[in-house]
Amino acid sequence: MKTVVIGMLGITLDAMKKRGDRWLQWRPTVAVCRQEDLVVDRFELLFQPRFKTLAGQITRDIESVSPETEVRAHHIEFEDPWDFEEVYGALHDFATKYDFKPGKEQYLVHITTGTHVAQICQFLLTESRHIPGRLLQTSPPKTKGQPGSYSIIDLDLSKYDRIASRFRLEQSESRSFLKSGIATKNRAFNKLIERIEQVAIASKAPLLLMGPTGAGKSQLARRIYELKKLRKQITGRFVEVNCATIRGDGAMSALFGHKKGAFTGAVGPREGLLREANGGVLFLDEIGELGLEEQAMLLRAIEEGRFLPVGSDREVESDFQLMSGTNRELHEAVAKGTFRDDLLARINLWTFQLPALRDRTEDMEPNLEYELARWTERSGDRITFSKEARKLFLDFAVSPAATWTGNFRDFSAAVERMATLSDGGRITVPLVREELDRLRASWQRPGAAGGDDVLVRFLDEATVASLDLFDRVQLAEVLRVCSTAKSLSDAGRTLFSESRKRRTSTNDADRVRKYLARFELSWSDIAG
Repeated sequence: MKTVVIGMLGITLDAMKKRGDRWLQWRPTVAVCRQEDLVVDRFELLFQPRFKTLAGQITRDIESVSPETEVRAHHIEFEDPWDFEEVYGALHDFATKYDFKPGKEQYLVHITTGTHVAQICQFLLTESRHIPGRLLQTSPPKTKGQPGSYSIIDLDLSKYDRIASRFRLEQSESRSFLKSGIATKNRAFNKLIERIEQVAIASKAPLLLMGPTGAGKSQLARRIYELKKLRKQITGRFVEVNCATIRGDGAMSALFGHKKGAFTGAVGPREGLLREANGGVLFLDEIGELGLEEQAMLLRAIEEGRFLPVGSDREVESDFQLMSGTNRELHEAVAKGTFRDDLLARINLWTFQLPALRDRTEDMEPNLEYELARWTERSGDRITFSKEARKLFLDFAVSPAATWTGNFRDFSAAVERMATLSDGGRITVPLVREELDRLRASWQRPGAAGGDDVLVRFLDEATVASLDLFDRVQLAEVLRVCSTAKSLSDAGRTLFSESRKRRTSTNDADRVRKYLARFELSWSDIAG
């Protein structure tokens, strides 16, 4: 296989300082062809036309020291060697027009000569495989007259064990950071975090975090921000607001700021949340609660980085990355006319669906350890479970009876209550039983978190509104159990666990099927 070197003419390093010591002086382009263990079959010499004389001299000197090397001269058209766009364009044109033959020739890109801009451009073109080769770097000799040394760098980092392992460690640390150090075991969740880490590092585009209330959207958004700040990708603040709290007349002022005297009560100017997030991250939780007018202003601010504060005729600028959270289905909101389709299209580039806690049963134990560690950090007191109490709590936590309607908020609150009531830093079985009774009661309470949410997942709002409170509470619980059960029979065993103990024959699946039919629902509706 032939060896082909591609290199820029070094108008400083390759030029002779004194005619008498042309072979004592180290000239990188010539030195490449003087290496005893590197046979160069062809040298593709790139230069600007105004340095034609120097290029000719270098060509003759290469032919003198390495008769087997064919030198091909190429005019590269750019005026300013320090203009990145101009130099990259010229080298890109060369690379796209060149007839590479990777199966017959190996290519080395000499990056010792040329301006720093040219060296960077050659690196990028090699890394992107526009030039299918490796990098060649030469160094001057310790003794005059010698050719110096060289090294060949392959940009396939997977071939470098130490670099690859360091890269993998860095990735692992980033993903652990996004998970707050929790050793999660759920494969789907870990894969989700892996993808979020990739996007967070590589992109400033909007991120949309979807998931039920309490699934950890706000915490994850803050961890993404902190990771980007650690990587020095952003310098500004993390600004968070729940859009449900700024509805109405104050929403425009809160988001975009206002001018003094813009409205009654505006005794002074207000910067607004978008300006506060300049250079950082703006997290709009429950973005589906924003009004249509605010949505239109937000869309322009995302696309152009400019917007008008309330009462002002002068635009202001803010360069921020938008992260949004929602527990609603925004496509349905678009169909209802309560959310702009163009805004959804803009924030929907990277959408990540966070699972509910009940869908991550493998992660109950790691999250329990995390909550205990958080308690110790806050209070200074170390709390432990007895062996029996720990098993009782975890068995319940992963059972169908644990609906976790508030997700991690419920879970965190349960641990905090038990830790607070523990005697001598020890959580016992009676204390766990007391907490489990409290959780069951809270999930069965009319209006408990997620009650109407689970109903509107399967029924339209008009139907839900027409139900008696009794039917609403009962049906919500049945739907919660069914949505987490593996089969209709599994749901029946959970729902009728006590009565089935007193019966000799059971047909619980049929009982659940008939109950659902009263509301024109079927198992396939829920399982789907």
